[in-house]
Amino acid sequence: MKTNKRKSFLTGVPSWGLALLTMFLAFVVLMVVGDILSAIFKIPESDIGDLVFYILYNLIIAGGCFYICWQNPKSVWYVPVLCNIIGIISAIIEPNFWISSLWIVICGGWLLSIVASIIGARMGKRKAISDIPQT
Repeated sequence: MKTNKRKSFLTGVPSWGLALLTMFLAFVVLMVVGDILSAIFKIPESDIGDLVFYILYNLIIAGGCFYICWQNPKSVWYVPVLCNIIGIISAIIEPNFWISSLWIVICGGWLLSIVASIIGARMGKRKAISDIPQT
């Protein structure tokens, strides 16, 4: 019997692709939306405005890591790295990264995404086990 339920266009995308989409979405939110909102509300260049946008950036990445690892628990090994690749590259390349206090927020986001990935993978394994029909 056929169902009329439509599948999402993201259904066939592998976990590494979803991780890169999450990274791109979080980067767009951080840079574009952050600049637009700071221009609208006339927020001066301050650490408070940056802090809010970096927290939003970290929450988007953590949510994406959780969802991706929940759908595919085996991807827990590479999804947090791919989602945070921009922060990792900036930590390596930018000379003032470890001098400013912003590294605490970024590294906290890395830790949050790792924890969210592990929780998502555990919940995904539990879901996969419970989907097996009992005989």
